[in-house]
Amino acid sequence: MYEDAAIELDAFRDARRIFCIASAGDTAIRLSRDHEVIACDINPVQLAYARRRALGGPRETGDADRIMHLMRRLMPLVGWTSARIRTFLALSDPAAQLAFWQQHLDNRRLRVGLSIAMSRPALRTVYAREFLSLIPPHFGAVLRKRLQRGIGLHPNASNPYLRSLLTGEATQLPPPASAIQFLSGDAATVLEACAPASLDGFTLSNILDGAGSAYRVRLAQAVRRAATPDALVVLRSFSEPPAAMDANRAACDRSMLWGVVEVRRALNFF
Repeated sequence: MYEDAAIELDAFRDARRIFCIASAGDTAIRLSRDHEVIACDINPVQLAYARRRALGGPRETGDADRIMHLMRRLMPLVGWTSARIRTFLALSDPAAQLAFWQQHLDNRRLRVGLSIAMSRPALRTVYAREFLSLIPPHFGAVLRKRLQRGIGLHPNASNPYLRSLLTGEATQLPPPASAIQFLSGDAATVLEACAPASLDGFTLSNILDGAGSAYRVRLAQAVRRAATPDALVVLRSFSEPPAAMDANRAACDRSMLWGVVEVRRALNFF
């Protein structure tokens, strides 16, 4: 998962029961150290994988991982040699990292390569049209800017998300401290079955990227119904933030890929 769980760990410091999207299990496992966790996924294969990881199973290769692996194999074509990447990842001063990025990595070949790889025709071979509708134009250039922003803020040497992105090395997960309740189904359906005012936090990944307006309204109602008065929601999106957004934490997320990482009160959700 390219989602920095430190966002959730900070937002939910005083929470007890957390609802999250299971995905690959990383965030659910990290949250289980200090919280009761309910994790759901609409995809039963994905849910079974997250459950295996919570039981200590290894990371497995999925479709997105295969695409990332292919892109890593092409890195030498843009001048990103293994030695250069190792040197870059060993840096711990953001100013030095930014200088290295600008001098050695952010070159014309990278710009052209990302422009092609992140073009709508290329992404259409993997992602649904609904999801692609929210992707910003010139998404390759947008991703470059997000990477540069993160490189100038977070020490590389202690950033497992950047290491995973550039090398494929798995981030290390702690063993879950308490049992995670894994539930099959879409988020709104699962939340509608929860007791009212029973959840202190919700981390929803980017499930609204490409969702229709009817489902967005239904999910918001389900969140508000299940939320305690002080509950918070963490929501991510690949889209660019609206100009009026005041509290966007995307720059704080060390995975560096998101346009929006929003933390807001659940009772004000939508």
